[in-house]
Amino acid sequence: MFLCFFFFSLVIRGEKDEQAVLCSKDKTYDMKIADTSNMLLFIPGCKTPEELNADQASCNIIHSQIAGFSNNYWELRRCRPKLKKLRKLLMEDPYEGPDSVKDQTSTVSKYTTEDLLSLIQASEEEILHQLQVIGACVIEGYWRVLEFDYEMKLLNHVTQLIDSESWSLNKVPLRTCLEELGPLEPIEMIEHILLSYGKKYTDDAGEVYFEMHEDKICRAIAQMLLQNAVKFNLSEFHEVWQQSVPEGMSTSLDQLKGLALVDKASRPETIFLLKVEDLPEDNQERFNSLFSIREKWTEADITPYIQDLCAEKQTVGALLTKYARSSMQNGIKVYNSRRPIS
Repeated sequence: MFLCFFFFSLVIRGEKDEQAVLCSKDKTYDMKIADTSNMLLFIPGCKTPEELNADQASCNIIHSQIAGFSNNYWELRRCRPKLKKLRKLLMEDPYEGPDSVKDQTSTVSKYTTEDLLSLIQASEEEILHQLQVIGACVIEGYWRVLEFDYEMKLLNHVTQLIDSESWSLNKVPLRTCLEELGPLEPIEMIEHILLSYGKKYTDDAGEVYFEMHEDKICRAIAQMLLQNAVKFNLSEFHEVWQQSVPEGMSTSLDQLKGLALVDKASRPETIFLLKVEDLPEDNQERFNSLFSIREKWTEADITPYIQDLCAEKQTVGALLTKYARSSMQNGIKVYNSRRPIS
């Protein structure tokens, strides 16, 4: 049973097995009961000294009724929104396209915005932002994420059209894309994939165009190549990857931060898929998982996998100091676990 209490613009969110959090419109706070040595009195209509008439000639005793008292209060601390559950819920039934028999017969729950607000421990703005980050869209009133193969199919349609029309990647016309690709896929899906992999703008004549994001397209194609391989020879992967991206685009390992990891200790060097969104949300569990994958990490390698754990004004260095132990290896600082990893 979900507990949901509203007070002005604040809401407490959390299911029975979750630690409750307090959410404003755009922030999330941990809630902790703190004790006080002073007794707190609840007085209806209580006025502060500033609210009393300072010009009163004489001081009158005001009789007030005490409605209640307490020796503790709720202490709030800004925390990271708990958003991992959002992707998990939407991945229960990814959208595979309008012709999918599975989608037409599926009995898996689908979620509206209100459903997600009641299930996810995060503020409304944080939830809506995360929906954009994971590439979700509204289909028939429900938030859905695209099944990866279907997403790649849509992206391939767009990139092939760009290549055949010899368009600049900085000026892809929306209207022509919809006219050309509309017979193949729903126009809503075509526009969604353009929004996911490009930036929308309008020229002086009022025509809508998209500036395609090179890094994001290259990253998606790399994921497609890596997802069916346990490990990939790094040099061979880079060659195949460069050949697979649209003409005019350049691939770089910097595009794969938080998606794939290079094993420099193996001979030859290899690369394998390691997505940050697949790692635990809890700080200690995240570090345990990372150190079970690799015993020692450089700061450059581990940063993409822990950066999202940083609380407000917290640095990656502070996280590493708390959860890892540093040492020097061949003149390079590396980090390993503070506790034994089974």
